[in-house]
Amino acid sequence: MNLRHAMMGIVLLGGNASAAGTSEQPPKDVMEIVREGEINWAASRFGAHLPIAILAGDPSKPGPYVMRVKFAPGHMSKPHFHRETRYVLVLKGTWWAGWGPSGDHDATVPVPAGSFAIHHADKIHYDGAKDEEVELLIMGTGPSGITDVDPSGTPLKK
Repeated sequence: MNLRHAMMGIVLLGGNASAAGTSEQPPKDVMEIVREGEINWAASRFGAHLPIAILAGDPSKPGPYVMRVKFAPGHMSKPHFHRETRYVLVLKGTWWAGWGPSGDHDATVPVPAGSFAIHHADKIHYDGAKDEEVELLIMGTGPSGITDVDPSGTPLKK
């Protein structure tokens, strides 16, 4: 019985200790924290209906990057591919994903919040939101790029 009480005390003290310093920032050489209110959202090259926030790294340069992307309700991307493999975590809403050059929004599959997906490099896909805002966390290794394709699957010139 004493061991059980001791363990409960450790758990309770640990919980109080971790809650004590939640407003402090750790040294940057130990860890960097970006709180929700500190995230810098900006319009992407696709416009205000697809804002992005770069959390770490720089997708345009070699090396790892982490970003968040928001799809406005009703916004779907055109068929495209990326040079790099991307790892996607759905944070909010239901993300709709399709593959191939058709861009048929009715042929997409639902990927609900909490789900994880991998976009493999150089594979044509399209994605977005239907009736609600969708927010994603995307990670990869740059340099990143988006190449749009026409319905035949041929890359479009920039």
